[in-house]
Amino acid sequence: MSSQVKKILIVGPSWVGDMVMAQSLFIILKQQHPDSIIDVLAPAWSLPILQRMPEVRQGIAMPVGHGKLGWGMRKRLGQQLQQEKYDQAIVLPNSLKSALVPLFAEIPERTGWRGEMRYFLLNDIRLLSKKRYPLMVQRFVALAHPPGTALVGKLPNEQLPYPQLHINADNVAALLSANGIDKPFLALCPGAEFGPAKRWPEEHYAAVATAYAQRGWQLVLFGSKNDHAVAETIKAAMPAQLQSQAINLAGKTALAEAVDILSAAQAVVSNDSGLMHVAAALGRPLVVVYGSTSPEFTPPLGERVVIEQLSVDCGPCFKRECPLSTNQQHCLRDLTAQRVIDALDGLL
Repeated sequence: MSSQVKKILIVGPSWVGDMVMAQSLFIILKQQHPDSIIDVLAPAWSLPILQRMPEVRQGIAMPVGHGKLGWGMRKRLGQQLQQEKYDQAIVLPNSLKSALVPLFAEIPERTGWRGEMRYFLLNDIRLLSKKRYPLMVQRFVALAHPPGTALVGKLPNEQLPYPQLHINADNVAALLSANGIDKPFLALCPGAEFGPAKRWPEEHYAAVATAYAQRGWQLVLFGSKNDHAVAETIKAAMPAQLQSQAINLAGKTALAEAVDILSAAQAVVSNDSGLMHVAAALGRPLVVVYGSTSPEFTPPLGERVVIEQLSVDCGPCFKRECPLSTNQQHCLRDLTAQRVIDALDGLL
């Protein structure tokens, strides 16, 4: 291997959406060092996402669960990675423990934000200016540049490219056939792992689903097994004669399969969730409904995106559950299905 090839280990984030946004950093690193090798240390669930990023050579499964120290396992993994002789590590999470593996791997340049007082773990330590870098994607990409670099202009540009997941078309065709998807379909992503304060009401999703079913579309509902019951409620709220056009895949597909099927959707409606970021990175026409959270920090990064959010006195509150004792969740309940239908029609 040429001595000019730079080997970089990225310590990746723990959430679906954050991992998708991290691809903007990988793209920038490849622009700076076209022959570089980029490996990503990440939770095992995220490896299928990384496989769809051509900039990444391999994903390395983190053996320690989210939030756990696991000192011994981190040390053993770091020692195993010493043989890779990485030139640089870029640590995206801000926790102290996330910087341990690069130290144990004896990587000479270890870059990251100061975070949890990581002075002895990182040697290229940055002090974050939230004013300079208000977006999470900016905070990721800034670590590829010298400290204090201004990231100017609108997304996407040379400094802040959109994530772009690559899909195997043969896999997609097989999955569509296996799941009985044979018409244009609207993808619905009604879940949100963060909590119910981010979920648009089921009856609103059902109204959007009904409108498109009446046009002859299929409806495909995505999510984890925790979202299966919500998806069933949406399907049951549709007129009986249209329910056969709705396919509930929540909890029935692996993440890799969900990504591939989602890539074939004619359009997507989603809460602020990991699948929202996936849909944007797949270039799908996308309408996102925001409630308790805000697009000011982690917006969906795509060209064909409409964000729908009501301005309310109590929001965005960033709570997992609505704190109001009366007029519960009016930030989402008052955001009508017709508004989302109109936004979809405008995109299409």
